[in-house]
Amino acid sequence: MISSEAAPFIKTGGLGDVLQALPAELARIPGNEILIFLPYYKKIKYDPKVTAELVTSFTVNLTWRQQYVGLFRCTDKTGGPIVYFIDNEFYFCRDGIYGFYDDGERFAYFAKAVLASICRIGLRPEILHCHDWQSALVPIYLEAEFRDRLPEARTVFTIHNVEYQGKAGPEFFNEVLGLDDLWRGLCSYDGCINFMKAAIVKADAVTTVSETYADELRYPYYAHGLSGILASRGERLTGITNGIDVGIYDPSSDKALARNYSADDPAGKLACKRALQKELGLPESDAPILAMVTRLASHKGIDILCYILRRLLERDLQLVIVGTGEARYEHALQAVASEYPERFSMNLRFDSALASRVYSGADIYLMPSKSEPCGLSQLIAMHYGTVPVVNATGGLKDTVPPYNPETGEGRGYTFQSYNGDDFLGAIDRALGDYFHNPEGWKALVKADMEADFSWQLPAQKYMELYCSLA
Repeated sequence: MISSEAAPFIKTGGLGDVLQALPAELARIPGNEILIFLPYYKKIKYDPKVTAELVTSFTVNLTWRQQYVGLFRCTDKTGGPIVYFIDNEFYFCRDGIYGFYDDGERFAYFAKAVLASICRIGLRPEILHCHDWQSALVPIYLEAEFRDRLPEARTVFTIHNVEYQGKAGPEFFNEVLGLDDLWRGLCSYDGCINFMKAAIVKADAVTTVSETYADELRYPYYAHGLSGILASRGERLTGITNGIDVGIYDPSSDKALARNYSADDPAGKLACKRALQKELGLPESDAPILAMVTRLASHKGIDILCYILRRLLERDLQLVIVGTGEARYEHALQAVASEYPERFSMNLRFDSALASRVYSGADIYLMPSKSEPCGLSQLIAMHYGTVPVVNATGGLKDTVPPYNPETGEGRGYTFQSYNGDDFLGAIDRALGDYFHNPEGWKALVKADMEADFSWQLPAQKYMELYCSLA
């Protein structure tokens, strides 16, 4: 596993969660040895909770640059995946992990340094599983420079978010990559160097994080310019829907909660609701709490939320939002929250413990994303007994089939077209069942909590994919 982040070492979003849970699940399968390669970021290197030992050091070339590589192995974990860190203080000893002027060079170095490290210590991996644009050059460097030393290695490239592709100017090919000119065409797209495009073309298999998103990526609306390239992979582009780490996200053991509970003993959820209302200064009420834990960005549906917000708050409910993001949405939501202090709690921060309390204390979870490769929040919400209202796109469509009150089938409430009025209609259907179909609502909550969102089935599907490439 080659990635720019993996919890608990470093995490900015869902990628970090996946790289914590999926390798651990794969490592439980007899016969597997799972290794994770990460950059040795400043945040990891100087974290007193992380210990590592130097395995070897050497240099790699990026055209005229000769760069140090320190390979460290994490020593503070027994069992499960083995974690290696690629050390280079010039590239990785910085405050933050993304957003630097030389990100393209940093992660080109990372890809080459990982392959060189694997060869240096005599590993012979059968699968090199690369995640997102930051490791997308691994399949290219493998074929161009390391194939003779890793003759049996096959590559899998997983797209977690196609919006971020790793683009650089055409001069980047000569100035940084240092590859033979015959690789220029493969690395180029739409007038620039494009890491992700190169991996999509060259990897032995391309996956993404839900079945519906894999289909959507074949269309221009979702693919951010790569629809034709992705469609050209045919059956080699597949979707495997993410799970969640049910050991971490577990209302029966989550220490952040006011009271633990489970599907068989759900009484604690009301206690969590009351505790959340008290913590956030909302009146104690039996009205449903609607919640979002999200980045405040257009693709997360915040624009259509703002469009319906005042109408929504006229209903008998309370709204809780936790997150930060675009300033225009922060200001807009804060302004409305000040008008409805007893109905709307706006929390402009990221706080994982508060997020857990929101998942447990809320009744309805809102996720109106314009696009969503998979989404983890709706899975966590359901596991905590909070019923989702989602736009039927990407992984949201795969994981939240619409609830049918007549048959009791389904997991939540969906809307099909991306507009505020349809979103509000889906919320009203949820409110209708919450108020007028209490037995059906209890059964829905219980069914959501009992659903299997673990990584066991996705890990089996990845194993089938790996074996098909052998």
